Parts: sequence; C-alpha cells; structure tokens
Amino acid sequence: MEPELSIVMPVYNEGAGIRAVLEHIHAAVRSPHETLVVYDFDGDTTVAPVQELAARIPGLRLVRNDLGPGALNAMRAGVASSTAPYVLITMADGCDEVELVDRMVERAQAGAAVVAASRYMRGGSQEGGPRLKSALSRVAGLTLHWIGRLPVHDATNSFKLYDRRFLESVTVESSGGFEMALELTVKAHARGLPMAEIPTTWRERTQGESRFLLRKWLPHYLKWYVRGMALALRRPQAIDSTWARQSAPR
Repeated sequence: MEPELSIVMPVYNEGAGIRAVLEHIHAAVRSPHETLVVYDFDGDTTVAPVQELAARIPGLRLVRNDLGPGALNAMRAGVASSTAPYVLITMADGCDEVELVDRMVERAQAGAAVVAASRYMRGGSQEGGPRLKSALSRVAGLTLHWIGRLPVHDATNSFKLYDRRFLESVTVESSGGFEMALELTVKAHARGLPMAEIPTTWRERTQGESRFLLRKWLPHYLKWYVRGMALALRRPQAIDSTWARQSAPR
C-alpha cells in the first residue's frame, strides 16, 4: 500500500532509546506510512538498531543527511526523501504523543495545510522540561495566537504535520534548527492557508540528552516570532482560493 504519510525523524546518537520509540510509532499509527530516520554520519549509534528494526517494520528506512550537519538539514533531507502526500516531523526522544498522528492525518485530509499538536490549547499540557524554555515557548505560542491571530496555540512545537503541496510551495529560510516549525506556521498564516490543531501532552525524555540549545537558537525563534506578530498589523488575508479548490478530500 502506498504511504499516506511520511514520518520524518532527525536523530543524533539515539541508539539507547530508538528501538522503543520506533516500535511505539509502528504500534500507534494506523495510517499507511513510511518512517524516515535521518542521520548525519555513519558512526551514529542510531544506525545499527534502525537497520535491525527495518527488517520487521514495514516502511522504516534510514536516510543519510548529505545537506550538512544539524537538525535543520536533517529535517530538510528527510522531507526531500519522503514520498507521501502528508509529512509529519517528530523527534526521536519519545516526547511526542504519536497516538495523535491518525487524527492529524484526518485534519490534513479535510483540507488543513498545517496540523499542529498543541500543548497550550484546552486539553493540552507539558510535563517536565527546562522551566525557562517552557515559559518562553508558552508565551510565544499564546501571544502569537491571541495577539498575532495565528489560528493555533503552539506555533513553536516541532511536532506538526504538513501537506506536501505547502512544503513544496515555500522556501525554508531558517538557519538555526528547530525554528523551522515556527517559520512554516507563520508562512502558512501569511498566505491565509487553513490550519488545524489537536491538544497534546508533551513529556520530558527519559533517555538520552536533549540537543536543544536555548541561548543558541533563541535569536532564530525571535526572528519568526516578530514576523508572526507583524502579520496582526495587516488586514487578514483570505484563504488561498487555489488551495481551497484543490483541498477536497482525496
């Protein structure tokens, strides 16, 4: 069966926990899908266990990132190697609530260009994680929603699903890393494209070490936060008519 969804997962030495994460995805996601594990170098500890799992998990494959090191290039390489009409970005740390993926696919099939898993809408929550990072993320998400008029409460969360047509229509300008999710959300809103969100609970990882560096990446987030807020000063844009015509259920 052709995959309806491509799951893109950037990794960096996740050998200790990757088996459990991939087995969880395989058990939880019922939509026909492929899972692309994107790594930077052959010595990555993630490679060997994924090779073993690929023999018994259909659609699981490794993708070597040849665009340059780092999470941003890994995500871009994964998207470029994917084949399905919908693309989901998720992390290898097991923090994302993958039980929601099928519902996210349904929202995309109904016409959403971006489907966000939201920690900050009613029913969503966050358990654990650095307090400063969590506070800044919450403030950014809620101010962009209530003041910037973005139709989702959690613009910074990387756990999002995108319609391939939208991804192919934009140029990614991000240079830091995980701020790509914020950039894509802001750009979809600027074009008036439909978005949807589902409440999620994010839980701090129990194995491995996070590579999110707040001091390093904060300026990159600020750039897209400012652009998102600036949209509130403009007249709201109508939904792209071409997108509306092409977004009937497939």
